[in-house]
Amino acid sequence: MYRGLSVIAIAPVLDEEEKIREVVRRTPRDVVDEVLVVDDGSTDDSAQVARQEGARVHSMGRVAGVGAAIRAGYGLAREGGFDVAVVMAGNNKDSPEEIPALLDPIAEGRADFVQGSRFLKRDAHFGPMPFYRKIATRIHPWLFSLVAGRRVSESTNGFRALRCSLLEDPGLDLDQPWLDEYELEPYLYLRTIRLGYRTEEVPVTKIYPPRAQGQTKMKPITGWWSMLRPLVYLGLGIRK
Repeated sequence: MYRGLSVIAIAPVLDEEEKIREVVRRTPRDVVDEVLVVDDGSTDDSAQVARQEGARVHSMGRVAGVGAAIRAGYGLAREGGFDVAVVMAGNNKDSPEEIPALLDPIAEGRADFVQGSRFLKRDAHFGPMPFYRKIATRIHPWLFSLVAGRRVSESTNGFRALRCSLLEDPGLDLDQPWLDEYELEPYLYLRTIRLGYRTEEVPVTKIYPPRAQGQTKMKPITGWWSMLRPLVYLGLGIRK
C-alpha cells in the first residue's frame, strides 16, 4: 500500500532476462503491492528470472505486441482489485524508485492519470539515444498537443500511473486490435484527456543504455507510424 492505495506495477518484457532482473529488484516493495511481469513471447529466461526475483509472471504465449501485453496487465490489475496500476519499461530504461512521484498526484486527489516526463527532469541525460528517437520524442508531444487541445511535454514515455477505475470507462476501448503494438500508450493518454479525466505530468528519469547492450526493439519506420497512428485516427475521427 502507498498512502492508502493498493498498487500494482506492470512491466511488459520480451527477451530481456538481465534487464528485467534489475527492474524487479529495483521496484520498491514498500510502495508496490505486486510486481507483474507480462512476458510477450520471450525465448530467453526472462520469465524465469522475473519469478526468481519475486514477480508474478503472466505469459502471452506468443509475441503479441507491447500494447497487447500492457492491455493484459491492465486486465489483471482490474481483476486483482488494485487501486492504481503503474506501467514501467521491462528493459530497465525507467527508474522504479521514482514510482512514488507518479503516485503522489493520485494519492492527493489531483489526478486520475499521471504521465512521466523525461523533459521535465532538471539536467536530464538520456544516454546514447538513437537519433531518430531524439527527433520523434520531440515532435510527437507537439503533434499530440495539437490533437489533444492541451499542451503536454511528453507523450511517448510509457512510465505512467492511473486509477484502475478509469479503465472501466466504456469510452476507453483498449480491446481494439490496432492497439496491439506501440499505439496503445498514446491512445490511452489521448482518450483519457478527451474523456475529461484529470491528468498531470511529473519529472522522471529515462536512460538509454550503450548500443552494445541493446537500446530499443522499436523499428524506425513501423515503430514511428505505430506511435503516430492514434493521433491520426483520433484527430481525423476515424476511430474513437
